[in-house]
Amino acid sequence: MNKPVLVVMAAGMGSRFGGLKQITPVDAEGDIIMDFSLFDAKRAGFEKVVFIIKEAIADTFIANVGKRMEPYFDVRYAYQEVDKLPEGFSVPEGRVKPWGTAHAIACAAELIDGPFAVINADDFYGRDAFQRIYDFLTTEAAPDCSAMVGYRLENTVTDNGSVARGVCQVENGLLTDITERTRIEKRPGGIAYTEDGEHWTPLGGDTLVSMNLWGFHQELLHEFTGRFPAFLRENLTKNPLKCEYYLPSVANAQIAEGRGVIRVLPTASVWHGVTYREDLPDVQQAISDMKASGEYPHTLWDGSMV
Repeated sequence: MNKPVLVVMAAGMGSRFGGLKQITPVDAEGDIIMDFSLFDAKRAGFEKVVFIIKEAIADTFIANVGKRMEPYFDVRYAYQEVDKLPEGFSVPEGRVKPWGTAHAIACAAELIDGPFAVINADDFYGRDAFQRIYDFLTTEAAPDCSAMVGYRLENTVTDNGSVARGVCQVENGLLTDITERTRIEKRPGGIAYTEDGEHWTPLGGDTLVSMNLWGFHQELLHEFTGRFPAFLRENLTKNPLKCEYYLPSVANAQIAEGRGVIRVLPTASVWHGVTYREDLPDVQQAISDMKASGEYPHTLWDGSMV
């Protein structure tokens, strides 16, 4: 079996943050959130990384991220574009929104040559999470056994607005269902989500949620490519401009059809991310504290902790 591959979904432009948030520095040394994810991935054992980006940001991304990572990883690029559709389908008039996280994986399929982990470019996951997923990929990953790192909801919310999270149901360490909640907020009475903006349903702080840190066997790539046409046939007439092919929907389909299991690897790591511009000072402080405690070296990639 080939060594695990890290797949980084970086095609989003960060509209809520107001700019290309993937390359916004989070410390005085100029490191970005992705640097810490890649540093932790390298410490865990990953040697190859596939960045999924848009062609429109390719030059900026490669210059600011890819080139710097070439001394440490085998670096490849896949391009997620709205017109990358199966034969027989065309982009609906007015559609500019990407097709979602599962489509991103489908766009990168030909570059993934081993078991693979998937992460968002703009989320800080923590060292423990990367070690857990790497260990899974090297010991347990199989065509019928995937994994997801589960975070406590209270460790993944922001004070500055709503977040989208995959809310998980878990039994005996296995994922039984995952529901994408696109508006979860801290409320006066605790954390809650809404579907209509008026009615709120509370969620416990210890609820396990997905931050899109998954581990799959290479053979599962055909699930991402093969299910896309059916998704389009079902959703293009309903919501042609905004429907999204989410990664959790592929996982749910596997579970529902009884063709595999998904292990939930719980972590106590605290998520950090710049969903909104107001989040940036909090992330910068958290990074500073982790460097001060010795969790990360003052200068990443200086060789002292890799």
